[in-house]
Amino acid sequence: MKMKELPISERPYEKLEMYGAKALSNAELIAIIIKTGTKEESSVSIAQKILSLEKNGENNLRFLQNISIEEFMRIKGIGKVKAIQLMAICELTKRMSRPLDTIQVQINSPKDVAELLTEEMKYEKREVVKAIILNSKNTIIKMVDVCFGGTNSAILKPKDVLQEAIKLGAPKIILVHNHPSGDPTPSKSDFDFTERLVQASQIMGIELLDHIVIGEYGYRSIFYLKKMNN
Repeated sequence: MKMKELPISERPYEKLEMYGAKALSNAELIAIIIKTGTKEESSVSIAQKILSLEKNGENNLRFLQNISIEEFMRIKGIGKVKAIQLMAICELTKRMSRPLDTIQVQINSPKDVAELLTEEMKYEKREVVKAIILNSKNTIIKMVDVCFGGTNSAILKPKDVLQEAIKLGAPKIILVHNHPSGDPTPSKSDFDFTERLVQASQIMGIELLDHIVIGEYGYRSIFYLKKMNN
């Protein structure tokens, strides 16, 4: 059924205006973003095909953040412009999930780090490494993306982690990375790299407070685990 054949109260634009955004289905919200359909299909029908790209039956929209322009364009009715619009919306929602202001946030425990970054990092399909740079009172000065890896690992050197802290003259840092598998259990290479980073940090007069691993199923503090095993 074409959009103009629907009752006015069932058309996405009019429905949102009349009842509010919460009254719309995922497909209807996506239909508003892509605006138009084809001669054969309405924008809602095309939106339903976009939703069908989710193969794991998880019934959430986070999978859209990992769909490429090319994958969107394989759907009839989605050209490059619409694909780019969809990707822009996905990136905006990811950014909106971040804390409003990470500056002046004080870090007192691994839990504080997890609360700050879990929503942003736990669904990443590639490994992302971040450095949280702190002052002497453990207040965040800056947070930087250090490295982006593949689905299994990120190629990283201690100098990559420390260079921004050195530039800012910061006394403390925390290293954070995610496991795309969802399991936050640190690997042997995670422990080994932490040891190397501790040594490099000491040479540069910077204190490494922790190395946090985030996954879909929680987080782990490498420093806490090392303490428990000693």
